[in-house]
Amino acid sequence: MKIKLHFILLVFFLSSAFIVAQDKDPVIESIITEANENSQLEPLAHELLDVVGPRLVGTPQMQKAHDWAVAKYKSWGIEARNEKWGEWRGWERGITHIDMLSPRVQTLQGMQLAWNPSTSEDGVTAEVITLPENIKDSLDFVKWLPNVEGKFVLVSMKQPTGRPDYNWEEFATEESFEKMKDERDAQSSEWRANLNRAGYNGRSVIGALEDAGAAGIVASYWSRGFGVNKIFSARTKKIPTVDLELEDYTMLYRLAEYGDKPTIRVVAQSKELGRVPTFNTIAEIKGSEIPEEYIILSAHFDSWDGATGATDNGTGTLVMMEAMRLLKKHYPNPKRTILVGHWGSEEQGLNGSRAFVEDNPEIVKNVQALFNQDNGTGRVVNISGAGFLHAYDYLSRWLYAVPRDITQHIETNFPGTPSGGGSDNASFVAAGAPAFNLSALNWSYWNYTWHTNRDTYDKIIFDDVRNNAILTAILAYMASEDDERTSREKIVLPMNSRTGEQRTWPEPRSPQRDGGRN
Repeated sequence: MKIKLHFILLVFFLSSAFIVAQDKDPVIESIITEANENSQLEPLAHELLDVVGPRLVGTPQMQKAHDWAVAKYKSWGIEARNEKWGEWRGWERGITHIDMLSPRVQTLQGMQLAWNPSTSEDGVTAEVITLPENIKDSLDFVKWLPNVEGKFVLVSMKQPTGRPDYNWEEFATEESFEKMKDERDAQSSEWRANLNRAGYNGRSVIGALEDAGAAGIVASYWSRGFGVNKIFSARTKKIPTVDLELEDYTMLYRLAEYGDKPTIRVVAQSKELGRVPTFNTIAEIKGSEIPEEYIILSAHFDSWDGATGATDNGTGTLVMMEAMRLLKKHYPNPKRTILVGHWGSEEQGLNGSRAFVEDNPEIVKNVQALFNQDNGTGRVVNISGAGFLHAYDYLSRWLYAVPRDITQHIETNFPGTPSGGGSDNASFVAAGAPAFNLSALNWSYWNYTWHTNRDTYDKIIFDDVRNNAILTAILAYMASEDDERTSREKIVLPMNSRTGEQRTWPEPRSPQRDGGRN
């Protein structure tokens, strides 16, 4: 039976070894005062998000971010370096213009997808058509395919509403809300079934359309919120792929459905830069007593580039950078070595952290603890023991030192279960290192900022990020000073109820070191 333990100081007081009252620790007090009175989070966020911008792996902006971080750490007296772990397709986003030319003139809201093949300066002008409805079978689709030659093809379902469900729930009648959801579910099921009858799915059909001579692909990956779309990568090799915001996409769809033959012009410029090196940025405060043991602060550095990657994972990056600044200033001679890893290419499969784990077995073997932050701007509200049997023993000791106004919001789950993916802590957990994810409050992350066109500086909640930096710095300090080495003993995982087989600990996986090809 899993027991959720809230961070009530009395519980830790009675159940841990701390039976006597603690005096105030001058290092911790200094960290808290510095974080609250001299925070560098706002200027760091401006420099990273507004000046450097999005950090898609393989882009010049990603390289600029690595170099910026190294220079910033060195300005604080912290040794830092960029460690190459592989290569990627080099690409640089240029200007995107999407305009409807008929039946009337209107500039449309959208953008090219990552690694999109560039158009000329004049762009591509063509009529817009939809995929056929009621496809009988693959032969029927093959007969239809010549219709796409020289046309832009709309490849996403026309959403029945541009209002998110919470808006319907607030204002619609219950009957109307349920009717809308039922109709949308039925429409979504039929959309997938229609493509399946053609012999394709939403991804594979794009190659068939390009091979058949389509002028370009127009998609809309709505994120179930006002004005938000998720922006990922193009799957075309020669023709442009753009994502339109829901309002303009559904308008084009209706125009095509009603026979109004809409025409659009797409200018989507970019540069192909060949194969480029990819890096992790590593900064280090050397240990004074046990330098061969490590505390690692962890956050992925790359982002998708629909916006500037503010909450995924700009805020995690800011937390770790600020924590390192606080530690260097007020704990300059740690007992153990404190590393920070700003991982490259997390978004393409945890590649940077997997490469570090694979390339640095001695460091991984000697990790005292790793703290990872990835899921948005909110204050940390959950920490799991990650499947390490005795995680409660040491995490409770360390958390006891964190101010009550921070820990009162945090819920724990001990011993928890090992993460199999999702963020970079999983790379270390798979190798048996005690790595813990500092999971944050939602702040509408999944709908409004995760991989969207709206993940920008203005979405940051700096009070929460500052608390997270304090939490991280104190955890790192306590882990470094702890007289005991953390236990790596793992729980026996439960049976898989679906398969009836014993669950097993995740296995380390090798990174993709030569990626980004079409």
